[in-house]
Amino acid sequence: MGVENKRFINRTRRMEKLIILVPYPAQGHVTPMVKLGRAIHTHGFQPLLITPASIHAKICDNDRKEEHHGPADPVAYVPVPDIRGGAGMQSDFFGIEKVMENEMPQHLDRIIRQLEEGGGMVVCLVVDLLASWAIEVGKRRDILVAGFWPAMFATYGLFGDIPDMVQSGFISQSGLPVEEGATRSLPEQPLMINAQELPWMIGDLTCRQARFQFWIRILHRSASLSCLLVNSFSGEARCWDDEDPQNAMGRNILLNTSSKTLLPHQILIPPTLLLVGALNMQAQADTTPSFWDQDDGCLRWLDKQRSSSVLYISFGSWVSPISEAQTKSLASALEATMQPFLWVLGSNWRHGLPEGFINRVSNQGKLVFWAPQTQVLQHEAVGCFLSHCGWNSTIEAIQFQKKLLCYPIAGDQFINCKFVVDVWKIGMRVHCFQQKDLEEGIQMVTGNDEMGSRLAKLKEIFMGRKAISGAANSLAVFIRHIQNRHKHL
Repeated sequence: MGVENKRFINRTRRMEKLIILVPYPAQGHVTPMVKLGRAIHTHGFQPLLITPASIHAKICDNDRKEEHHGPADPVAYVPVPDIRGGAGMQSDFFGIEKVMENEMPQHLDRIIRQLEEGGGMVVCLVVDLLASWAIEVGKRRDILVAGFWPAMFATYGLFGDIPDMVQSGFISQSGLPVEEGATRSLPEQPLMINAQELPWMIGDLTCRQARFQFWIRILHRSASLSCLLVNSFSGEARCWDDEDPQNAMGRNILLNTSSKTLLPHQILIPPTLLLVGALNMQAQADTTPSFWDQDDGCLRWLDKQRSSSVLYISFGSWVSPISEAQTKSLASALEATMQPFLWVLGSNWRHGLPEGFINRVSNQGKLVFWAPQTQVLQHEAVGCFLSHCGWNSTIEAIQFQKKLLCYPIAGDQFINCKFVVDVWKIGMRVHCFQQKDLEEGIQMVTGNDEMGSRLAKLKEIFMGRKAISGAANSLAVFIRHIQNRHKHL
C-alpha cells in the first residue's frame, strides 16, 4: 500500500465510524457517489471513497489546479493499484471488468483490514452495483453492504425484467434479440423499448453476450442486499405515487422470475428502497472531482454571447461519443446554420472535424476538451443542450432548466431519452446531424413554451422542498439501518 494510504489509515485511530464507498471507475459514477458521501458525512460518519490509482492521480492533479474557497471536502479519497504494469483503468470495458474481478477485491480487503487494525471501524460498504465485486468482499468480512444505483430506477427495473424477457422469447439465454426490430414495454411503464436499444447491445456479438453476462452477475450478487440507494427522485416513474412518494419507500417489488434456468433464485428489489437523488442536486454548482482538466475559459466566452443563444453540446465521458462521420456531419451542420455553439469534444475524436473547421467557426462557436458542465448549464447564454442523455446530464438539464436535444448512444441513455421525449416532454430526439434536422430541432425546443413550463414543474417534483425532505428521510432510514446493525452507535 502506498504512502498516501498509510497516512490516511494512521488518522483512522480517531475515526470510529467509517463508510467505504465503491464506485464504478467512471466519471458519471464517481460524481453522484461523492455527493452521496458528503450527505452521509453530515450524519457523523467518515466517508472513504475508493478509486484506482490512475483516476486518483487525475482527481488530485485537477484538485490542485482549482481554487477552493469553501470548506475541505469531507470525503476522503484513497487509491488502490489498478492494472498491473501501470496501464491504468481508462481502458476498454472488458479490461476494467477484468481488473475489478481479479485484482480489486484483494486491495479492498487489505484496506479494510488495515483500517480496522489502525483503530477504525468500517460499519458499511456502499457499492455501485456496476462494481458488484465489492459486495462479495463485504459478505466475506461480515460487513453491512448497501447497493447504490447511479441511474433511474426504471433502468434497474429493466435489468430485473431479464428473466421474463427470456421466458417470453424477447431475448435468448445469451441476451440477444430473438426477433430483429422487436419491441417490449418497460416494466410498469407505458413506454416501449426496441430490442436493439437494450443496455448490453454494444459492440459485436461477442461483446454483447459478455456484457449481458456482466449484468447477470450483478443481479445474482444484488440479491443479498437489504438496502438500495437510488440516485433518482419520487415521481420519476408511474409505479410510484406522485402525491405521496414516501408510500413507495420500502416497497418490496418481486419481479417475474419464471425463467429458472437463467436465474435459479428470485430477484428482489431490496426491501429498503431509498431515493436520494434530490440530496445530490441541492448545490447549484457543486464542485465534484473531475478526471479531466476543465476549460473555465468557456465561461468567459459565454459571458459575451446573447441570452439563450448558445447550443451546448456534450456526449459524455464514457463511451466513444459519436463516429468520425457523425462528427463531420454535426460540424458541417453547425457551420451551415451559423448557430452559436459550445462543443465538448475530446482530442481523440477531433480527427473527424472538417479541415479548417476550428478556424472558420472561431467567431461562431467554441470547442473545449472538457467543460465545467454545471456552471455552463447555469449560464443564461445557453439556450438548449444537445446531449447523449446520460443520467447525470439529464438531471442537470432539469436542475438548470435547459431543454434537450437527445442523441442517445449506448447503455441506459435510450431509456432516459424516452422519458425526456415521451413522458416528461422536455426535449426531442434527433436521429442524424444534417443541417435541416439540426435547425428544426433547435427551433422546436427553443421556441416551445410548454417545454419550459414542464421543465419548471419537473424541477419542483424532483428537487423542490418536498423532494429534498423525502430524500433526507431516505438517508435517515439508511443511517438507522446502519445503527440497527451496530447498536453501540
